[in-house]
Amino acid sequence: MSAITRRCGSSASSSQSSLRPSPTEVVRGEVFRLPAPRGGRGDEQRGARHAVIVQAEEFLGLSTVLISPTSTSARPASFRPAIALGRQETRVLVEQTTVVDPQRLGRFAGRLDADELRSVDEALMLVLGL
Repeated sequence: MSAITRRCGSSASSSQSSLRPSPTEVVRGEVFRLPAPRGGRGDEQRGARHAVIVQAEEFLGLSTVLISPTSTSARPASFRPAIALGRQETRVLVEQTTVVDPQRLGRFAGRLDADELRSVDEALMLVLGL
């Protein structure tokens, strides 16, 4: 069984580990619930939301994981791709990509399809000037 298969299988399980994934239990393109941050300031996002794992697979063993938060109320922009999360459209805020401790990730909420992940990649390239 490959490492990716093990990660996919464990992230979708109903065990306690699916509630608080470790870096080796997440896969790029997966979406998790992200609890509200403590002590947000200025224009930082407040409130619970979802987050997309954008970190490259080969770096998921690090102690932190790179995520892009989502927002259902963000204005459309070329750097904010829309994704379907359940039956609701939400925007991935790639301009607010950050790192979090994997223990901050909540419940598994889904996985981006290939087109959605490609849109996130294109938005990241735009925002990062690549």
